[in-house]
Amino acid sequence: MKTFKRHKDYGFWDQDIRLSKLSMLGDPLEKLNAGIDFELFRMLLEDKLSKIPKAPGGRPPYDYVLMFKILILQRYYNLSDEQVEYQINDRMSFMRFLGLTIADDIPDSRTVWHFREQLTDLGLVDDLFSLFIKELEKLNLIVNEGKIIDASFVEVPRQRNSRDENAQIKEDEIPETFTVNPHKLSQKDTDARWTKKHDVNYYGYKNHVKQDAKSKLIIKYLVSDASVHDSNATDLLLDEKDKGEVFYADSAYSGEPQEAIIAEKEMINQVCEKGARNNPLTEEQIANNREKSRVRSRVEHIFGFMENSMNGMYIQCIGIVRATAIIGLMNLTYNMYRKIQLVPTMG
Repeated sequence: MKTFKRHKDYGFWDQDIRLSKLSMLGDPLEKLNAGIDFELFRMLLEDKLSKIPKAPGGRPPYDYVLMFKILILQRYYNLSDEQVEYQINDRMSFMRFLGLTIADDIPDSRTVWHFREQLTDLGLVDDLFSLFIKELEKLNLIVNEGKIIDASFVEVPRQRNSRDENAQIKEDEIPETFTVNPHKLSQKDTDARWTKKHDVNYYGYKNHVKQDAKSKLIIKYLVSDASVHDSNATDLLLDEKDKGEVFYADSAYSGEPQEAIIAEKEMINQVCEKGARNNPLTEEQIANNREKSRVRSRVEHIFGFMENSMNGMYIQCIGIVRATAIIGLMNLTYNMYRKIQLVPTMG
């Protein structure tokens, strides 16, 4: 049996050997660091966050780019604030990604939460997403030869409410039982909604995305509660830049109201057709749908990556404002990894 020699003292070279081993095994964070210039976001972050009044005294804030990278790290591995604090302290790959050493002070979970709250309150996540889109456009990675729209559920912790409380929430009312106790109200999500699809119940929100058909990059997104029909986002996701392009979507986006929106945007309609009980699809329509789906199905790459590589589309937050910010960070993180797939920088 092979025995392992124990070393009493560890030095710089031991750490370097371990990091080299991680590189050989394919550290996704090292690839992300090599492929994304995070300094791109510094000016925006410092310009917006430096205007926030600071309390007298106290320790100086952590570097804004460092904190932003922690949020990207958190979304890629789908970690809670407490988990991301622990993992940064525990994992060498996390520390290398953040440019930290064992001797550095590491932000705690409360600091991570506070930084994300600042971005949320200022609506900065959408600005960060848009800034990265401009960078992708400079690199000519957004082809603009077709757009695909689709939506997927993003679940949140399920609420334990009474039947009457749920009925009031469904009517966009705040139950009186919540308001008498502000601590209870702060823990109740009155924005999330239940819905059912293919006999499966979902609770939370929807991530509606518009994808560049060829590059598979997310160009635009919209967050709604889970009960909103996919097609309700079409008019808001499409814009004048899409004029003349081919529009792909599944049959949930079919029907006269959708056709009118697509025509108004002057796009080429390639939405899959839907049959009815007394009006089934013809063989020709079925064949056409099959051809359209060859392109439309590319959008599944996004949600598949989020579900598998990003450890699931489940978030822990309360309210649509916070959910929109976190889902925006999810979409931005996906785009970053898609960018390094399109322009690989490491072997």
